[in-house]
Amino acid sequence: MNDSSPLVDAQQQFVDALKAKTTGSEKCRLSAAPGRTLASDVLALTDMPPYHRAIVEGWLVNSADTKGADEGQPVTFTITGNVIPGDESCPMPGAGEAIRVATGSIVVDGPVSIIRPWEGKEDGNSVSITRPFPPRFFIEEQGYDLKQGAAAVAAGTVLGAAEIGTIASLGIDEIEVARAPKVTLFSSGDEVIPYTEALKPGSIRDSNSIMLATAVTEAGGIPVIAGIKGDNFDKFVEAVQHALASADMVVISGGTAVGGRNFISELLSTVGDLIIDGVPMRSGRPLIMGKAGDIPIICVAGHPPEALRGFHLFGIAALNKLMGREAALPLDPNQDSQNSQPPPAQ
Repeated sequence: MNDSSPLVDAQQQFVDALKAKTTGSEKCRLSAAPGRTLASDVLALTDMPPYHRAIVEGWLVNSADTKGADEGQPVTFTITGNVIPGDESCPMPGAGEAIRVATGSIVVDGPVSIIRPWEGKEDGNSVSITRPFPPRFFIEEQGYDLKQGAAAVAAGTVLGAAEIGTIASLGIDEIEVARAPKVTLFSSGDEVIPYTEALKPGSIRDSNSIMLATAVTEAGGIPVIAGIKGDNFDKFVEAVQHALASADMVVISGGTAVGGRNFISELLSTVGDLIIDGVPMRSGRPLIMGKAGDIPIICVAGHPPEALRGFHLFGIAALNKLMGREAALPLDPNQDSQNSQPPPAQ
């Protein structure tokens, strides 16, 4: 079954046309790494855990000594030692001996087992059992989680609490992360005014710039608000070309068609390559994508909800590709990607 749709096809076509990991990498302290994208694998410097350890508290005994134990013939061990977390070694229990251990304490290698508290009966300095125990029972082996040299966290991972904790457990404080992409944002239209200005007849406040800047930040980028551009084609081309000198990505909201002209489509073809010229889906005409060299250019609708939706679908996908993130294509927040054509007129 093919689950593809015009939207998914357009997303994939656009992403496939972009180059990965264009932003490069930089060093980052672990405390500043949440939300950043790992640029190279973090390798385990040692086995994790670095020694055999007890999963539960109880008594460590030689497994062979537990054979034959049952209700009618208990086996008794003499408690000869105690190992707690922080101790650097654990002795091998001798025949008929038990060593009290705590959860997380180091455990000796060899054919030993841990008797859990409810499976043994302690009396003074002895403990009795009524069943046999297999070797290495309730013991976590050295390297169970990670072997030395294995990838603890893979490149392309967006670092969250669990990944930060894993890296910290390896004793690593400096890692390579993808540099956050700089995203230049334009709003277009002669009727658009800064959102702080008073409305006048025929004008509309620019809420898109600050809204999309927030979305860029949430997606791991650095927004650069370039302001409102009118419907002068040549001046707009000049502004975009200037932005391309320092941006990793450009986002334009509005201006899909001006005076019957395919304004944004022509703009993209002028400054670079047009890749997607509208998507055959509901509200898909303003979705226009291209690139100039390795720099994606994403054009979304001027209507704020559709502008944010367009950025969610194509802007986030592009940022993920630029940073080398291992991420699926973003899903349509409106869940209408299957509606490839507008409904028939009533």
